[in-house]
Amino acid sequence: MSATSALASGKPVPSARKPYIGGQAVLEGVMMRAPGGLSVAVRRPDGTIALREGPHRGLAGRMPLFRLVGLRGVASLVESLKLGFGALKFSADQQMTEEERASDTGSGAASMWLSTLFALALFIALPQGLAGGLGKLFGIHWGLTDASFHFVIGGFKLLIFLAYLLAIRRVPEIRRVFQYHGAEHKTIHAYEAELPLTVENVRIQSTLHPRCGTTFLVMVVVVSIVAGAIAAPLLLPNAAGVLGQVSILALRVALLPLIAALSFELQRLSARFFTRGPLRIFLWPGFLFQKITTAEPDDAQIEIAITALKAAEWRDLQADSVSADDQPLVFPSFEGFVDALPELRGAALPEST
Repeated sequence: MSATSALASGKPVPSARKPYIGGQAVLEGVMMRAPGGLSVAVRRPDGTIALREGPHRGLAGRMPLFRLVGLRGVASLVESLKLGFGALKFSADQQMTEEERASDTGSGAASMWLSTLFALALFIALPQGLAGGLGKLFGIHWGLTDASFHFVIGGFKLLIFLAYLLAIRRVPEIRRVFQYHGAEHKTIHAYEAELPLTVENVRIQSTLHPRCGTTFLVMVVVVSIVAGAIAAPLLLPNAAGVLGQVSILALRVALLPLIAALSFELQRLSARFFTRGPLRIFLWPGFLFQKITTAEPDDAQIEIAITALKAAEWRDLQADSVSADDQPLVFPSFEGFVDALPELRGAALPEST
């Protein structure tokens, strides 16, 4: 039975625990991911809503090995990158005409690899080069394994990250993505507070969220400073000169899985225990960067985030009992989507038009 036919027949949504749902902003839309479902809702240029949804089981769900501490963080990062690129491609396709989509020959895999190489060069190689250059400029002869050298690298990472975010925020299209990022956070806040997912309830929520990917990246920088300061003298005690610089760079790239794993666990702990009281101060470095990567959304953007979350929640409850449509569901408006929802506590997808 397809999603549209199941919904048209009024198939009930089974009761279940409230699943954890996370998200990501895309071009004119939002991706939401539940333990058993994934959805991407996008506003097309004509104002209609395109929705792609289907069952999804992460690596941890398919392979118990990736539920272990240390591995689940790496699995989550790799999976998030893969799903994120797929969602971005879908959202970009929805902004094209049928003719433009047919003539589009862009390679998603090539774009993903180019983006990864760009990130490695900008946020790993460049900070190390700047730290070395700063030492020469001021006559500071720190060794490549000195903790101070790695702290300076970390400082340059944060500065480059900050400058990069401030620069891309000035691009109108990226600023709209940041507004959808804010809508995603607001909707998840309302969902976690068990409020009805209406535009009014979502609008009053905060755009800042402790589990945000921006906060994760800030945590990665902090962990990388400590990891580099500890690992370099242990593994490369005699690193020096150009060969030493290359060796340190290779070591820092090799440490990325460990850094990602530690950062993932730290973020889980902080999101669980640091959200109230004086410990909340530890969330503020990430929140300060989130103030750049999120912006107040308008009501139309909030509607898209609500649509995506409701679809992900519905699919998580239905699992494989309802087959996913190959083509995206298209709705004339958010009101049409809401009007077709059954009067149930769990969200269900409306019939596509």
